[in-house]
Amino acid sequence: MSATHTGEDLGLSDKNSGCACCDASGKAADVISSETSSLISTKLGVTGMTCGHCVSSVTEELNAVDGVETVDVQLHVGGVSTVTVSSSGPLDPAALRVAIDEAGYALVEV
Repeated sequence: MSATHTGEDLGLSDKNSGCACCDASGKAADVISSETSSLISTKLGVTGMTCGHCVSSVTEELNAVDGVETVDVQLHVGGVSTVTVSSSGPLDPAALRVAIDEAGYALVEV
């Protein structure tokens, strides 16, 4: 299971950009799945993530969902981060939504 952080500024240098680990808001999720090789790739838009700890929290919660093989996070501080979840079969969108909520973040339409 892996997580990838991207972006030049992780929000660590800006003292005014607080981490959103405990407080996030957003709209309903629009889960998009596509077949790639033998794995299904599901892309999620997640708001409120500002640092590596945020990425770790989301990755940990999603890895606990039945069927999840890998999690890849493209962090976009102050915007919508793209989270790609790979699985060998279809995932329950409600379980993904709950995992993101448990981590303290919000899904948005992608």
